[in-house]
Amino acid sequence: MLLKIIPQYVPIKCKNKVSIEYINQKVEGQNKSITFDGREIRLTTGLYAPQANGAIMIECGDTSLLVTATKTTKKESADFLPLICDYEEKLYAAGRIPGGFMRREGRPPERATLIARLIDRPMRPLFPSWIRDEIQIVASCLSLDERVPADVLAVTGASFATLLAEIPFYGPMAAVRVGLLGDDFILNPSYREIEKGDLDIVVAGSPDGVVMVEAGANQLSEQDTIEAIDFGYEAVTELIKAQESLLKELGIKQAKPTAPKVDDTLFKFIEKSCTKKINETLKKFDFSKEERDLELEKIKKDLATSIESLKGDNPVKEIISENENQLSSEFKSLTKKLMRSQILEEGKRVDGRDLDEVRKISAAAGILPKRVHGSALFQRGLTQVLSTTTLGTPSDAQEMDDLNPSTEKTYIHHYNFPPYSVGETRPMRTPGRREIGHGALAERAIIPVLPGKETFPYVLRVVSEVLSSNGSTSMGSVCGSTLSLLDAGVPLKAPVSGTAMGLIKEGKEVRILTDIQGIEDFLGDMDFKVAGTEKGITALQMDMKITGLPVKIIAEAINKALPARIHILKKMQDAIDKPQEALSPHAPRLLSFRIDPELIGTVIGPGGRTIKGITERTNTKIDIEDGGIVTIASHDGAAAEEAQKIIEGLTRKVHEGEIFSGVVTRIIPIGAFVEILPGKEGMIHISQLSEARVERVEDVVRQGDDVTVRVREIDSRGRINLTLRGVSQNNGMNYPEPTPTPVAPLT
Repeated sequence: MLLKIIPQYVPIKCKNKVSIEYINQKVEGQNKSITFDGREIRLTTGLYAPQANGAIMIECGDTSLLVTATKTTKKESADFLPLICDYEEKLYAAGRIPGGFMRREGRPPERATLIARLIDRPMRPLFPSWIRDEIQIVASCLSLDERVPADVLAVTGASFATLLAEIPFYGPMAAVRVGLLGDDFILNPSYREIEKGDLDIVVAGSPDGVVMVEAGANQLSEQDTIEAIDFGYEAVTELIKAQESLLKELGIKQAKPTAPKVDDTLFKFIEKSCTKKINETLKKFDFSKEERDLELEKIKKDLATSIESLKGDNPVKEIISENENQLSSEFKSLTKKLMRSQILEEGKRVDGRDLDEVRKISAAAGILPKRVHGSALFQRGLTQVLSTTTLGTPSDAQEMDDLNPSTEKTYIHHYNFPPYSVGETRPMRTPGRREIGHGALAERAIIPVLPGKETFPYVLRVVSEVLSSNGSTSMGSVCGSTLSLLDAGVPLKAPVSGTAMGLIKEGKEVRILTDIQGIEDFLGDMDFKVAGTEKGITALQMDMKITGLPVKIIAEAINKALPARIHILKKMQDAIDKPQEALSPHAPRLLSFRIDPELIGTVIGPGGRTIKGITERTNTKIDIEDGGIVTIASHDGAAAEEAQKIIEGLTRKVHEGEIFSGVVTRIIPIGAFVEILPGKEGMIHISQLSEARVERVEDVVRQGDDVTVRVREIDSRGRINLTLRGVSQNNGMNYPEPTPTPVAPLT
């Protein structure tokens, strides 16, 4: 089967229907081929991982992924879907050997964790809620082509593998990436096109609609973002058709989810006993989260007591005795039903807010001593985030040891979610997938507004500590990060804020909620995070708990997020509206300027001796990039300027006939060496010390003397030969030094 989608480049305002052409093709065994957006996608089944329930090798260009789906026996004790999605990166896929002592892949890099989450998020809502079988999906990148990113192939491959495994699944599901170059959308762009473009969005969908969105954008307008999602979903539908056709050709019937019969005896009993009390609690709008949770817990305990007091062989007691967790599960289901009904029928939320109302906001910058280069505290409702900013030198950039072509990160965002933030106790270990994912989202939201390294060459690390959580901590981190960056003196192009949008959908009834809190996230149908500036969107992340949404509803949520975002921005600007003029006295000072790349070796010197000597002499830290950008870091501004003068002297081209004032640095029997520029010496031969014959060099000059010399010649080896002959020692002059171009002003 050959599947063609045309064209690759579609104008941003164009709504052309993507066309599809089927061509019959004789294939051997279980090999199939799809040509999607001008690229061939090769599918191989039945050859690899024969003991997995479903396995497929999915290839495009030189990118190859093996995706497997495996289901084991039912886990009786679980009251949730035990789904595990993993993504494995092997450095041999890019022809590289891992670093470190062991020379073996260790803990998955953050990028691999993010791709694992990218697979999990659209797959999870498409499994029936009643499934308790353990399911594991593993995508292994075996070969990587820089023109074909592996992540969207892995997501689509997960759907293929699950269908082949005949696991009950509301699929097929597929994912595509959409980029934007100029005014054209690009389907599945290469890494280079992603880097150059203004948009990087992954859209995943099912036959019912869009089920997941993950995006970073360069302050893109709401309308263009909506069109990008619509464009991506059109392509997704074609990939869904391709999966259905493949199953048909292979003679595999898709497993239709059939819900088991549920005994609703317990639910009806709880509904009759507790509906009035739960409704009263949900309508006490002045209750805090803690008061509401305590009241609901009391109602549940009273319910348990009343069930225990039932006489005889009551069916309700029998259900509880067989499964202790059933009471909590059914009580939660009733609470969810009543909360959703209150929103749909009365338009009121559990805290009394209207559907489009943002919680109370407070913000403060510079709350920690300036040993922390920048700090801020952002609070929205009961969600509170402390963000800090640290300014580092170019050598502090994070080296990336993964399959991504990018070799380093100069902006790093870390997100921490301690147990006390939700009033719980648990061991504090290394960051989990959720923390890595939320940190990456906040990082992506801020990157488009960061200054270029030419104007602010610092490496930046922001840490967001969640001190209290009641929904939308990732967007609280975005707001707190903006404030702390400004407090650190980082000249952002624009401040960024973010909010989380929610959804309640029952049949045709739909309500969109602005700035959702914890209970609305847990009991709602959507968590849609939107971050951006006044000008446009910088990041999106949408997760669903239902099997899909039409683009029309997604567009409404995006548009309703804009006024909330602007409202939050104004509250933030009341705390700090521009970067601090002075950096923290404990932050490094940087000077940056450009030299001829061919002269980098001159500055470094044999074995690094020259640059090491400069750093020791000036007590500075010096970094030189391949393009010739030199960055000098020091806590002493004068020392940084001295190092700059030395480097400029070493790299300044000297011409014959130029006159310099210098200092005699060394005497040898045949002449004297003079430092004519910082770090650059020339030699006066004994014959050039005077018009008359000179017997001893010391008869004319001594070490430490100030002299005025002329450049007589520069020999074939680059050595500078000087002369005193014909040069007046009263009218010496220095050749004008080039004006340095500082990237960050010294303060």
